[in-house]
Amino acid sequence: MIESIRIAGVASYSQTPEFLTGLSRFNFLYGSNGSGKTTISRVIADDAGFPACSVTWNGIKLQTMVYNRDFVTKNFSQSSELKGIFTLGEKNIDSIKKLAFAKGELDAIVMKIEYMHFVLHGKDGTGGRMGELAALDENFRERCWSFYKKYKDKLYDAFDGSRSSKEKFKERILKERTFNSSPIKSLAVLEKRAETLFGPTPTIEQALPSIDAVQIIGHESAAILKKKVIGKEDVDIAAMIKKLGNSDWVREGRDFHDENKMLCPFCQQNTTEKFAQSLNSYFNEAFKEESKALDDLYINYMDDSAQLQRQIASLIATPCKFLDVEKLKKEKECLDIWFIMNLQQLTFKKKEPSQVVELQSITDVVFTIKTLIDEANALTAEHNRMVDNLGQERTQLTAQVWKFILHEELKTDLMEYDFRRNSLNKAIADVTAQIATATISRRDKMAEIRALEKSTTSVQPALDEINALLLSVGFECFSLAMANNRTGYKLIRADGSDAKESLSEGESSLLSFLYFFHLLKGTNTESGMTMDRVAVFDDPVSSLDNDILLIVAGLIKGLYKEMQAGRGNIKQLFILTHNLFFYKEVTFNPDNLHFSRHESTFWIVQKTGLSSKIQRQML
Repeated sequence: MIESIRIAGVASYSQTPEFLTGLSRFNFLYGSNGSGKTTISRVIADDAGFPACSVTWNGIKLQTMVYNRDFVTKNFSQSSELKGIFTLGEKNIDSIKKLAFAKGELDAIVMKIEYMHFVLHGKDGTGGRMGELAALDENFRERCWSFYKKYKDKLYDAFDGSRSSKEKFKERILKERTFNSSPIKSLAVLEKRAETLFGPTPTIEQALPSIDAVQIIGHESAAILKKKVIGKEDVDIAAMIKKLGNSDWVREGRDFHDENKMLCPFCQQNTTEKFAQSLNSYFNEAFKEESKALDDLYINYMDDSAQLQRQIASLIATPCKFLDVEKLKKEKECLDIWFIMNLQQLTFKKKEPSQVVELQSITDVVFTIKTLIDEANALTAEHNRMVDNLGQERTQLTAQVWKFILHEELKTDLMEYDFRRNSLNKAIADVTAQIATATISRRDKMAEIRALEKSTTSVQPALDEINALLLSVGFECFSLAMANNRTGYKLIRADGSDAKESLSEGESSLLSFLYFFHLLKGTNTESGMTMDRVAVFDDPVSSLDNDILLIVAGLIKGLYKEMQAGRGNIKQLFILTHNLFFYKEVTFNPDNLHFSRHESTFWIVQKTGLSSKIQRQML
């Protein structure tokens, strides 16, 4: 049966489509003349002739037989004779039984094909196994796309060529899954490399100069720091100085003694020449050299520390993009403190050379600073290597990004997707194979039926039935007669003259309807009269008075009973009319007062402005 109809861009219908969906066995459409009913019947008759329209079938497409103006024009205006209606004769009982049995077998095959189509596509064409497969693909597509949205801000360029649609992104995932053999990198590494490789073309970075702290660290172990710098011990006053335990005090007093013209700077008593000689002998050349060594150490330490501080300050002032400047600043602050403390120690040593001092080692701080520089230079070298091989590096990084998503984000999803998709594809293949086999059986059975039909068909029964109906309703002045070729009909008056051109509008309407009504149960050829069909009546009561209208309605309602009883070959019925009396008559079911909801649909066709609209009416 027809499941749904789409009407758009034809006659009075706009480009915005109108739909008839959820159609049943009995479908009734009411609308005034010019509202757009005939367009619907024409689309059902030949949807291929209307590109913007479509007819969706639930199962096998059936033969559509449509009674409308086009049918009347084609059969009653273009030839002086009517094509004969072949129907099954009743004399060859054996052939009819064989035909009935073969038709039953064909119906069983068709039911199987329709069930298989239902398994594949569901009731509305969007379900079944194909619907499950489509839903699976859609869910997986959305899952893949969620990771594009998650990582596009920092890894945007890696998705080049796959950003325009969800389907392209999903296809790239499946392709990368097959061919990508890149190593798995952490997200942090990928994002860091992307900062360099993606975006504006990067430039070569300069390496940082290393710092030289060998000399200043060497000062920390200078021997003079641990040596007590005192005078010569074999001088006569050495015992006294040693007893005092403070040669530094005596050394400073000596300078005042020399300036005070041989007066002791402490007691202001005159001293002898011998005492002056003893002082000079005590503080001999060795003492002077050691004192000079202290002075030199202080100056060198101060110069070397200042130079090192300048080197580090330069690194901070013009940092490399890979250098941890904040950490370097903290290390420099620590280094500056050690320098201040060590210079204080050296100042103390100069003032009191006899004291042993120890400098705070800067080795650990220098090591940390050198490590920061080395790490930055390593990253710089890696950066410059990537810049030198930019194209290759971008390709490599792109592959690593996709590998990360495949392994870290979609690994479980891919396994589940593969399992479910393989299962569904196997089920679909099995059902498709069954449909193909059943379709071959259907073709063969239809050929058998056609052969049986040819041996049992005749155009005479339909002629007799039409004439009997004409007489029963009082149309005695014309009738159908067998044409000379014995396969067609001609219209004649009681005197045998041609009656086709002299029929009234009402007579023509009734005759065309009766012809179509019997054609529903037959065919214009020697075979095919048992094919399942969809019948469409588009305003069949135009120009008929109420009495004839009731007869037409009664004939149509006779089809209802056949369809509900499962007899005949009409499987679906559409009735379109502008006649409210006729509409009420054909929608009245004398057994149940009205049709049940599951086997009938009701529609209103009307024009809103210049466009036709279709609206469903609920029971």
